[in-house]
Amino acid sequence: MNLLGKIWRLLPSSIRTRMTRLAHSTFTVSVAAVITNEKGQVLLLEHVLRPASGWGIPGGFIGFGEQPEAALRREIAEETGVDLADVALYRVRTLKGHVEILFTARCVGEPAVLSREILRLGWFEPEDIPAEMNAGQQQLIRKVLRPEI
Repeated sequence: MNLLGKIWRLLPSSIRTRMTRLAHSTFTVSVAAVITNEKGQVLLLEHVLRPASGWGIPGGFIGFGEQPEAALRREIAEETGVDLADVALYRVRTLKGHVEILFTARCVGEPAVLSREILRLGWFEPEDIPAEMNAGQQQLIRKVLRPEI
């Protein structure tokens, strides 16, 4: 992990949020997806700037004038080199000054780490998600992949 990533993770979440918000004048908008393969496993990325463990579903911020699905496809291609199929909107929600757009999708190709923002990636069974990963994202993945639970 680079020095900037280490420093970012050590900052209190309130400071990280405030710094992000300062770069965006009114609110931030991000896209993310629960991406699966033919085995029903979910793709997770260990991101340098993500607090706590770093593991989470792939995604990123939407650029000015960019459509959500296009932003999702761009982020995934930049970070892993794969394309997406069967992209479907899952939900949209707001979290204070942030809008989160979540999708489901199927991976086309074999992902690789292509960005300095990503430390590593992996395919996980819903029951084998890293325990230190954000609890909300763990629940989201299980709900998407195992709706009967």
